[in-house]
Amino acid sequence: MASTPEKKVKDKVVKLLKSHGVYYFYAATHGFGRSGVPDLVCCIKGHFLAIEVKAGKNTTTALQDREIEAIRAAEGTAFVINETNIQQLEDYLNEQGIRDTAG
Repeated sequence: MASTPEKKVKDKVVKLLKSHGVYYFYAATHGFGRSGVPDLVCCIKGHFLAIEVKAGKNTTTALQDREIEAIRAAEGTAFVINETNIQQLEDYLNEQGIRDTAG
């Protein structure tokens, strides 16, 4: 079974998080949680980070935008990452002093 474009981006994001030793999990709600929560929930040096993953020209929904704004209002960090801007996440990890443990 072929990976979807979004799955390919998620795999790259997870590889990046793992290489920097970041704690993360997928926020799979399946009807039991809050709608619009970003795909990945992370903790970096005690700081909350959420990542919504998109592929191509896909954009966030109104519910996702609401959750991202709530995270930022609570002084957490939230990114919307796709195949063209994944470098922003890597730059953020480097700025936080989280070195790449793979290399």
